[in-house]
Amino acid sequence: MAQYKSLNKNIIQFFVLQIQLFVSFLSRLANKCGRKLFIPLELAVIVTVAFAPLMLKAAVPAGFKQSIVVRNLIQPTRMAIAPDGRIFITEQAGRIRIVEQGSLQTQPFLNIASRVDSQGERGLLGIAFDPNFLINQWVYVFYTSKTPVIHNRVSRFKANGDTVLPESEDVLLEIQASGSAQHHNGGSINFGADERLYIAVGDGGTSTNAQLMENLKGKILRINKDGSIPSDNPFYHSTTGINRAIWAKGLRNPYSFAVQRETGRIFINDVGEDTWEEVNQGIKGSNYGWPHFEGNGGNPQFRNPIIVYPHNPIGCTAIVGSAFYNPINDRFPSDYVGDYFYGDLCAGWVRRYDIATKKTTGFANGMGQIVDIQVGLGGVMYVLRRDGGIIYSISFGN
Repeated sequence: MAQYKSLNKNIIQFFVLQIQLFVSFLSRLANKCGRKLFIPLELAVIVTVAFAPLMLKAAVPAGFKQSIVVRNLIQPTRMAIAPDGRIFITEQAGRIRIVEQGSLQTQPFLNIASRVDSQGERGLLGIAFDPNFLINQWVYVFYTSKTPVIHNRVSRFKANGDTVLPESEDVLLEIQASGSAQHHNGGSINFGADERLYIAVGDGGTSTNAQLMENLKGKILRINKDGSIPSDNPFYHSTTGINRAIWAKGLRNPYSFAVQRETGRIFINDVGEDTWEEVNQGIKGSNYGWPHFEGNGGNPQFRNPIIVYPHNPIGCTAIVGSAFYNPINDRFPSDYVGDYFYGDLCAGWVRRYDIATKKTTGFANGMGQIVDIQVGLGGVMYVLRRDGGIIYSISFGN
């Protein structure tokens, strides 16, 4: 009997490997067309759906436990954890779903699918809670609006329990028109320790945008809760209008970033083109060098990344999803506290970066097409997987 179990395990591993290689091929093909994050995923789902049960179990370190919280979300892009512990998940088409106590609610919290353009990498791409959410109930979102022309927008909606108040949308920022490109939107939004809203915007498929001060693309933006622009932004007095929101520039597609609340530290994940994936430290007024170079460079006017890793030569590579491990209640071993965790959509792994030692180590593998990582109030880590619409939990001990 043992030999048959071993044989079955080997067969499963063989099929998983072949599927992963095929997905990598499709992703590489999509890269040549300039679409890196979402286009290959739909093709990959068709191929992998029959084998999904074989690929749902991830490898985590000894002492840790990985479980599936929910599945069957539809093209999820991001998640955020409310101060009351509920998990809010954005779906690309324009819906926000809620998971409460391990159960996915049937009714969406928000459904603006009629307003959202979700072609390519466009869609409902970001979500954040007001620092005073328990009092004011504001939920902030980043989405691609269909009107008056296709462009990315930041709005806030007022919550009313598990739904939004009708007609409560408050539009805060209208980013310049998207044009024909459907990729490099960015979309991550987070509040900093200063209670300002930080917004990651991709270069819109035009690399020169990242260095231009005449538009918001390829930048990190910073605005007040009400959409006004802080006068202490680094380029406030050298730009005009909405471009005063620029806080840092020189990025290609900063699909995700994370804020360490205790320190105000910001780490920005920038999806590379052909060579390197980057994690950059968010510093006011910085220029991260795109499109002049990716990875480390020698020009002192550009800020080098703190973490780089090379592209997979036979498949796609895309850094997505990240979180600092600083929950209210620590559940991981003490040496994990304060570390930075980030994932790769194509490789399906999560890595751990120790800020003190500047060393990176592996943490989890076999997580599928990761799009986000968050840490709950009680110390559990959550990983959002696009294929299959799955949320994993990773906990330590019993």
